[in-house]
Amino acid sequence: MGKARPAAARRKGPGAPAGAPRGRARPNPNPFEVKVNRQKFPVLGRKARHAVGQPGVSRARAVQKRTQTLLKEYKERDKSNIFTDKRFGEYNSNMSSEEKMVRRFALEQQRQHEKKSIYNLNEDEDLTHCGQSLADIEKHNDIVDSDSDTEERGTLSAELTAAHFGGGGGLLHKKTPLQQGGEEEKPRSRRELIEELIAKSKQEKRERQAQREGALELTEKLDQDWKEIQTLLTHRTPKSEDRDKKGHPKPDAYDMMVRELGLERKAQPSNRMKTEEELAKEKQDRLRKLEAARLRRMRGEDEAGDARKPKHLSADDLNDSFVLDKDNRRLLSYTDGKMSIKEEQSREASDGESEEEQGEDPSEEDPGDSSDPEGHSDLESDAGSEEDRGWPDGEPRQAPGERMTSDDHKAREPARTELPSTFAVPESYEELKSLLSGKTMEEQLVVVERIQTCNHPSLAVGNKAKLEKLFGFLLEYIGDLATDDPPELRVIDKLVVQLYNLCQMFPDSASNSIKFVLRDAMHEMEGAIEARGRAVFPGLDVLVYLKIAGMLFPASDFRHPVVTPALVCMSQLLTKCPVLSLQDVVKGLFVCCVFLDYVSLSRRFIPELINFLLGILYIATPNKHGHGYTLVHPFRASGKNSELLVVSDQEDMATWQRRGLSLSWAGGLKAQNKTEANHTRLSCLAVCLALVKRCVLLYSPLPSFQTIMRPLRALLTEHLADCSHPPELQELCQSALADMEKQEQCCRPLVCEKSKPLPLKLFTPRLVRVLEFGKKQGSSKEEQERKRLIHKHKREFKGAVREIRRDNQFLARMQLSETLERDAERKRKVKQLFNSLATQEGEWKALKRKKFKK
Repeated sequence: MGKARPAAARRKGPGAPAGAPRGRARPNPNPFEVKVNRQKFPVLGRKARHAVGQPGVSRARAVQKRTQTLLKEYKERDKSNIFTDKRFGEYNSNMSSEEKMVRRFALEQQRQHEKKSIYNLNEDEDLTHCGQSLADIEKHNDIVDSDSDTEERGTLSAELTAAHFGGGGGLLHKKTPLQQGGEEEKPRSRRELIEELIAKSKQEKRERQAQREGALELTEKLDQDWKEIQTLLTHRTPKSEDRDKKGHPKPDAYDMMVRELGLERKAQPSNRMKTEEELAKEKQDRLRKLEAARLRRMRGEDEAGDARKPKHLSADDLNDSFVLDKDNRRLLSYTDGKMSIKEEQSREASDGESEEEQGEDPSEEDPGDSSDPEGHSDLESDAGSEEDRGWPDGEPRQAPGERMTSDDHKAREPARTELPSTFAVPESYEELKSLLSGKTMEEQLVVVERIQTCNHPSLAVGNKAKLEKLFGFLLEYIGDLATDDPPELRVIDKLVVQLYNLCQMFPDSASNSIKFVLRDAMHEMEGAIEARGRAVFPGLDVLVYLKIAGMLFPASDFRHPVVTPALVCMSQLLTKCPVLSLQDVVKGLFVCCVFLDYVSLSRRFIPELINFLLGILYIATPNKHGHGYTLVHPFRASGKNSELLVVSDQEDMATWQRRGLSLSWAGGLKAQNKTEANHTRLSCLAVCLALVKRCVLLYSPLPSFQTIMRPLRALLTEHLADCSHPPELQELCQSALADMEKQEQCCRPLVCEKSKPLPLKLFTPRLVRVLEFGKKQGSSKEEQERKRLIHKHKREFKGAVREIRRDNQFLARMQLSETLERDAERKRKVKQLFNSLATQEGEWKALKRKKFKK
């Protein structure tokens, strides 16, 4: 196949032009421009597409199209000669020209009269008339200027205007009546006429000014006359009513209110709120001062002790309560039979310090530091100086000859028993236990609170790490309190507040401590299951930790690093620990109570909780048949403990009274007699029924509520309702059943969909779709459609890339042609310059030769 001719040669050929429409065929196509796509082998029924093509014509058409579009954009790439009319409504065809002008004028006025401040309510729009404000016009106080003309200000008379601007002096050459009649007078010149007009205009101005002055004098006279008669028309009140004693007019209510508001006392600035660091610093300083005062009272060095010392009295003392400013006299005493003189040293505080001590609020002192009846402890003395003396046991060193009296011992005993005001953070659990052991509940709380106050994180760098350890120590101490016999639950209840404060300050360390405790409990339970095949309920300390975890951290989160493991731990306790005694029943019910506290907000369904309550009701029911419910682990339908909570003694039922179930049973307490054990069984059943009622109220919005509560309802209806239990238990049972009956069925049970009957096997031919060549088989319609779209996307992408490549090639050719044109033009100009220079050089040499010849 030969090469295609250039585009210019093809255009000169016999064929149609390159830009001819595609639908119209060329009459005589050039055989060298025709390309035939031959097939390797013919396929029956397949139409050959694009068997014959004209690449040269297509290429020329594409070049022409790019010349009209792409080349035009390339040449105009750096031009921005576009004018945009941004006037209002310029491109709105629905508005007329008058509406556009009115709207534009309104917008212009709005921009000119915009308020400078949106908060200035007194700023109004200034309306004008003929360039003058309406407010000034309404006052009628125009100042008359003798050199101005208010009636025709800024205007000239018609004659003067016509003389100067009225068409070339036609008025000046107009004839007067005398000139028109007899033409006897000589016509005046232009200068004379102008002087006459000026004189006439000045005369008219003086006349108008005289009229204005007369009107102004008349107005002033009328105003003066009106002021004289105005006093006669005004109603005069008696002098005693509208004037005070001095003759001044009495102000009315409005004037009095304005004066009161003007003289009203402005708000005084209050003290700023102190930061947490400043408050902690103040508390620490106060505790340090209290501790210094306690040490002084313990050593007998306070003011009360000084007052008890004997004073020197002379023989001529009149006992008239006369006090010297400074008593420097010495007291005579004997030591070992020898006379010794001891100089009294007075420790009187300054006036400012004593005032500060007396003005201190006694309510701010800690309850443990209120042993001083008079409240005059020396708070300003230095505690460090007292501690540096090194006296053992805090005893002051006695002076020679001074004896310790019984009063001194009595004064120092309360100071010794007082709690110190400052404490260091214990470095180990043993130190904390030594600080808290042997103290009452109030004293333990005071000690923990003072440890936090004196070692606040904002007071020193290392206090944060110390207080983080304190949380773990307190948690371990609470566990020890829970394992005591009997457990000190009141102290635990009060210490939870301190745990909460520390948890708010250090949430990360607190969560790590709780997770560590729960992890140990789970490991112990797993080890017991591996060793004995079953686990037992943990001690009261683990149960208390589970309760504390729900109080310190949010239990309504979907996932929480502490609460979620606690939920898993409680679920394991209710499913892996069998109920073998009353102690296990109490522990399991406590776990159920904690479970309900955890899910009270999130309303999360806990199947282990429902199963455990069902088991507790089962072991409290005699004559069980098992219709409508099924027991699962850890309960058994029959066995040693299948009737653990059954009470058959009618006397014990009659003497039972409903009250709260004590946690002492969970701590290992045992019944003293059979009656107490039966009462505990009935109390456990009452707690279980109360928990069932709480579950009914909690899970009532669930669509599967009736299905969840069906086993409990069957057990309560068939067995517990017929038992001879106390009336209070019967009321609880009937109340729970009534709450269950109130809820309606919210969901339809799932049933299997009815399937069509299978037809009989017949000898009918099986229809198979004929495979089409070129299509991938073995896929669904959606997969085939997806593959078709992928194939189409690839084809379009390749076409777009090909067109972009051709556009870049076209632009490169255009840029190359521009560069060649510029180079050719430059060469032409350079050649022209060389020619002109050569001509100039030749002429200069010819002239030079001509001069040489001469």
